[in-house]
Parts: sequence; C-alpha cells; structure tokens
Amino acid sequence: MDSDGKALVLGGGGVTGVAWEIGLLHGLAERGVDLTDAGLFVGTSAGSSVAAQVLSGVPLRDLFDAQLADATGELSARIGPGVILGFLVAGLWPGDPVRGRAWLGRRALRTRTVPEQERRAVIARRIGDGAWPAVRLRITAVEAETGEVRVFDATSGVSLIDAVSASCAVPLVWPPATIGGVRYVDGGVRSVANVDLAAGCRQVVVLAPTVRSARRSGRPEVQLASLGPEVRGAVVSPDAAAVRAIGANVLDPARRRPAAEAGYAQAAAEAGRLRAIWGQ
Repeated sequence: MDSDGKALVLGGGGVTGVAWEIGLLHGLAERGVDLTDAGLFVGTSAGSSVAAQVLSGVPLRDLFDAQLADATGELSARIGPGVILGFLVAGLWPGDPVRGRAWLGRRALRTRTVPEQERRAVIARRIGDGAWPAVRLRITAVEAETGEVRVFDATSGVSLIDAVSASCAVPLVWPPATIGGVRYVDGGVRSVANVDLAAGCRQVVVLAPTVRSARRSGRPEVQLASLGPEVRGAVVSPDAAAVRAIGANVLDPARRRPAAEAGYAQAAAEAGRLRAIWGQ
C-alpha cells in the first residue's frame, strides 16, 4: 500500500448514516475539500454503500439530491433493544472476540426477516450496476457461522452488489447475505468503521455516523491513533444538530432527508481542520 496515500474511511450508521455521509461529503466538496480524491476507501455497512455510490462516477450533487427525494416505498426497520443487546453481548464476549461475533451471526441465521433477494434489490438500486471502481475499495463483512472477518475488494471475485449487501446485513434486522455458499453479516459487527484497514496511509479521514463500540479497541478514534504518530487524521461524527436530525431510528428512511441536510450544514464547521489534514 502507498505509504504516502490518502484514505477515506466510511463507517456504519444505517440509512441515515448514508445520508449524513453523502451530505457531509457534498458540503465539504463545495468548500474546496474533496475527500473523494482518496487513493483508498474503506467501507463498513452504510459506509460501503456510500463508497460504492461515490466511486460510481455519479456527481456528489446528484447523490445528495437523491437523499432529499421522497422516501415512500423504501424498506424500513428498527434497531430495537434486542438488537442492541445482541451487539453488546457479542462485543463484550470474554476472550476471543471472534467467538462473540459468531454467536451473534448464528442468531442472525435463525432470525426471520425480509427475503434475502428483496434486501439485495434495495442495495442494487442504491449503488447501480455493481462494477468495482478503479480506485482501491475495501469492504468489510463477517462470516455468520465463524465470526471471521472478510475484506472484499476488486480482486475477491465477488460482485460489488454482493459485497455491499454483506456489509450492510445488520444481524437480527436484515437477512445474512449469501456469497459462494457462505452467509455474511454486517461488517460493523467487527468494528463500526474498521479504521485499521487504512494502515499504511499517511492521511486518514474517518466519517463515523456512530462512534459507539462495546470494546474500546473498536472505537474509530482509538483505531486511528493506533495507526501511528506519523499519520495525519481526523474522525468526524454527527454534531448536535445532526444527532437531532437523525433521530432515534437510524433505519428510518423518513429521516434520510434531514440527516443529509444536517451533514451538508456540518461541513461548514469541519472544512477548516479537514483541509489542513487533506492538503487542499
């Protein structure tokens, strides 16, 4: 990996996380800070969808406008107490964290949700034709049965739609995604942003709709610091106004527009420090 390169790390956070990240990226670009010129993208859950959309060639303005459109007819869900408890148990599992992830993954395999193909169709509508971009893109998912992490990229022999579907398969909410006979759940089960996958880059910006993690080692700011003192980096998470706009349910499409608008507005406050890091 190019040790002098820039990495944009896009974390998970539901449909509102997608909207907030796109709004923030668009607002920053309008202020002369184009984070999409990174040489490496790391996408986890919602962030994998954002990365795929940004690298599809569709202008940020158009992606932002799409977030403002009527959300009627989209799949809606809720991360209830049972889901939150499941993530906590998996994250705080004593000893090997892989075993905790496998426990949650196997629960996901037994949970009735919408049909897998229906959920995959939602992802396909979001990201287009599913061609991997020329820019390096790493997408995270977790094997449901084993808890092992899988990082998909253009060399994995997996379609981009399938990789994003796997990374966005929130356990106990959406169905695990099937790739080559293996079932996968959300990459956020391992870490909300998987910042460590940007190791080797000198400039790293993390957009993290959520920074909460059961294990301290999974928090974006901790992972960013672990990349080394030579790395110039920053973690951006929703400000107070964005938190209010996103609301309590990050999987509610009705909150997509206010989340996107809040991200766009927040860019004004973030542009200065990110310009200093990104060199624009």
